[in-house]
Parts: sequence; structure tokens; C-alpha cells
Amino acid sequence: MPRPSVAPSLQLQARPCPRWPRRKHCPPSSVASRRVACSASAADADVVDLFDAAKLTVDKFVTSGMVVGLGSGPASALAIQYLGTRLRRGSLAGITAVTSSVLSASEADKAGIRANSYQEGTQIDFAFTDAEAIEEGTLAAVIGRRKTESGEPSFMAEKAMAKSAHKLAFITGNDKYVTTGVEGSIPVLIKSGNWIDTAEEIDDLFLGDAEVWRRPSFGTAGPLGGYHPLVTKDGHHVLDVIFTTPIQDLGQVAEKLDKVDGVVDHGIICSNQPYAVIASKGEVQVLDEKSSVIH
Repeated sequence: MPRPSVAPSLQLQARPCPRWPRRKHCPPSSVASRRVACSASAADADVVDLFDAAKLTVDKFVTSGMVVGLGSGPASALAIQYLGTRLRRGSLAGITAVTSSVLSASEADKAGIRANSYQEGTQIDFAFTDAEAIEEGTLAAVIGRRKTESGEPSFMAEKAMAKSAHKLAFITGNDKYVTTGVEGSIPVLIKSGNWIDTAEEIDDLFLGDAEVWRRPSFGTAGPLGGYHPLVTKDGHHVLDVIFTTPIQDLGQVAEKLDKVDGVVDHGIICSNQPYAVIASKGEVQVLDEKSSVIH
């Protein structure tokens, strides 16, 4: 089957739509209710574990007088909430908070934390953010897969903030800590001029291993982004490079993307001496770049 092209075409090859497997018998309502309850319980447990990881991140790395970078995502929101609690209690003081996105600014406001938006060149003592995948050993991470309500991607500011931080911690669940190759997409910010040429170069770069789709402003619109492609406030497009085979080395992928003309940034963070705070069923592990447990 010919692989999909990122170039515009008058005819698009039709793909068969996936079908859900048919069930011969519907489960009784009582069984269905138990399944919903179990799912809710599992979700609650995940939130508790993630909150434990968020608390440990603040307790372990944040001290009074620091400049702290606030990342985005569910775990970061919990860490911001807990940081606000400690500031109100007086167990932390003199914190200068720096936000990386509209989301983190909103969470800081709800937590009662006065914060400034990240500006290039800001020196940060410690920063935390969510990771959507973390590579074992290197602790290289992927961010920016999630689509925000505004549609405006925030991974560029988060990445810049992470790079300027003296210490950086990724907070995530155990399922995001990958030991056998990262799967899924890598967001790539590209210039809008000649974007098709840039997308095709990336497509050729990872031929057979990934598909390249332009991100739409809403919905799912296929490789070209449909009639409403996402355009950032700076006039750029976002590509989702969707890997169909596991990525064995995020650092190599980052190096290849950095060399492509037209690429502005991407969602891979390869930071010096990062930490990963991993929530896993009632326990929290803090890993350094050599993946040794230090707590």
C-alpha cells in the first residue's frame, strides 16, 4: 500500500474505517455499573499517585528564595496547587514563580501564586513539567502532544524554560516511563512558508517509520490539516510526526529535526541532568539521568 503523502493532491486514497468488534450479548446493567465504578476507582487512584509525585517534587527540590518554573499538564497542576498550599502555610517563602503557558498561569492564579510569564534569558533555579513520554537511561522526554483549548501550542516556551533551569524534573505516571522505545507522535513547529517542502523532507527523513500530519485547529483533518489548519500567533504550523515503529533514540530524532530547514522547534527535551518523578501504584520513584533510584 502506498504511504500517504504530505503534498496536496486532487485525489486522496480512501482508507478503510476501523470497526469496533461486535458483541453478541450486552453486559447486564449491574455488571456495567461495576465496570464504571472500577474505572472511576482506578482513575481516582491514579490521581492520588500523581498528587504524591507532585508533592514529592515540591518537597524535594523547591526551597525558599528560589525562582521556580511552572510547567503544564495534570501533574504540574497538582504541583502548583501544592506549592500554593505551602506558601500559604509559610513553610516556603520568597518564591518567584515563572509560568510557561496560559494553562500554568491559570493554575498559579487559582493556587494564589503571583507569577510572571517566562521571558527568554530568565534564570530559573528549578522547573517542573509533565512529560508525555520519558526515555529510560537518558531521561529525554516528549512534550506538546496534548492539544490545548486555545489550540496555541505551549511546548516551545516550556522547552525554553526547561533549558534555562539549573535543575529540571519531569512528573508523570509509570506508564509514560518507556524502557523499550518511545511510541506515538512528536510535535514539530515549522515555518508556514513552503511548509509542504518542510513536511515532505521530514516525511522522507523517517521514511517507513513515521507519518507526517499537519495539525488542524479543531478536529482530525488528515495529513494536510483540512480547511482549518492550526496557525500559531507567530504564523507557524504544527506537524505531528506520528511514529509507527518505536523510537530507539530520542536524541537522534531531535538532532535530525534540528537540521531540517524550516523547523522552528519540536517537542523533544534532552536536558542536562534531568530528574524523572514517577508515580506508580502507591509509591513514587525519583530517577536521575542514569535511572538510579534516589528516593
